[in-house]
Parts: sequence; C-alpha cells; structure tokens
Amino acid sequence: MGRFELFGKLLLVFSLALSTTVHALFFHIAETERKCFNEEIPDDTTVIGLYKVQLYDPRTGGFMTSSPQIGMHVVVTDPDEETVLSKVYSSEGRFSFTSHMPGEHIICLYSNSTKWFTEGQLRVHLNFQVGEEAVDYAIVAQKEKLTELQTRFRHLLDQVDRITKEQRYQRYREERFRETSESTNRRILWWSFLQIWILLGMGYWQIKHLKSFFEAKKLV
Repeated sequence: MGRFELFGKLLLVFSLALSTTVHALFFHIAETERKCFNEEIPDDTTVIGLYKVQLYDPRTGGFMTSSPQIGMHVVVTDPDEETVLSKVYSSEGRFSFTSHMPGEHIICLYSNSTKWFTEGQLRVHLNFQVGEEAVDYAIVAQKEKLTELQTRFRHLLDQVDRITKEQRYQRYREERFRETSESTNRRILWWSFLQIWILLGMGYWQIKHLKSFFEAKKLV
C-alpha cells in the first residue's frame, strides 16, 4: 500500500470521526395512526431510537409532556418481513435492536392508548443512532477503564468497522441489483422469443387461411 493511499484512508477515518450524522425529527400522529420509517442497515449493526411523546394542549395551542400512560408501541421488521422487535414503551425513552441481515428495515410506531382525554394529536420526537453512534464511549471508558487516547482509538476502530460493513452492504446491494437486472433481461429475452413465435404462428395461419379461401373461390 502506497503512502498516498494510506494517507487517504486515514484522512477518511478522521473526517468521519469529526463528522456527526443527524437523524433527529418529529412527526404528528392521530390516535389510531401508524408511522413507519425505512432504514437501510448493514448486517450486525445496532440501532437505537430515542423518542419523546408530547400531547396536544388545546388551551395553549402547543404541546405538553404526555402522561406516562400514553406510550409508544414499536414494531421493527427485517427485509424478510420477520419481526425483530415488538414492544410497548412509555411516553419517553429508547428502544434498540441489532440487525441480523443487511437490507431495508421497517420501523413502525403508534400509540398504545385508545382512550385519550383530549382531542388533537401526539407529537413524537425521534432520533435514530446507527452503528458507533449508538455507543456511549464515556460509559465504555469508565467500564473498561480506558484512557482518553484509548477511547478515541476505540472510536476510530469502530468507525473503521462501520466503513467495512457499509462497503460489504454496498457489495450486497450491487449483487442483488445485478441479479435483478439479469433476471429482468432473461424475462425480456424470453418474452421477445414468445412474441416472435406468436407473430410467426399468426402469419402462418393467415397464409393458410388465405390459400384455403382462394382455393374455395377457384382463384388459384
């Protein structure tokens, strides 16, 4: 490996260390409404969702902290539509799961209550943390008794691991896309052959029909 290539990879790792990915958002849901999100996740990757539920206040026209009885039901399914997580949580907290296969995971949230004491909507604040973003390195350093330099190095190693998983996932997506393209091309090819045979058959039938017609009219 050349010096420039090594320098490029180190620069990429340090740039990732300095950058932060923001997944924070909020949305409104009605009493029976379900809100779903699609997340492209590599395999063996931890995802943490931090959320907070607020209840509409008709007196002020704003949103206030909801009661503990109004929580969120979280359902996560993998690309094979298998349930990874299905659990009811309180009005504020976190949920987490680890992907066992790469691909698009569907994360759905809806209220666990059907008896609200006021009309209006719920406002849900949600923040996704994926991969090393879900790791609290302060707790890791305290638990494993790491120095500041060791903690930073651990963070860099986790980012390198994330890059490796992302590259593996991109290769997986390329393979799936290539398989889909090849399958589509094969179907188009066979459909073209079928159309040709249909046209040849219709042409043969028309020629035979015209020949019989001319013979019946004694034109030939």
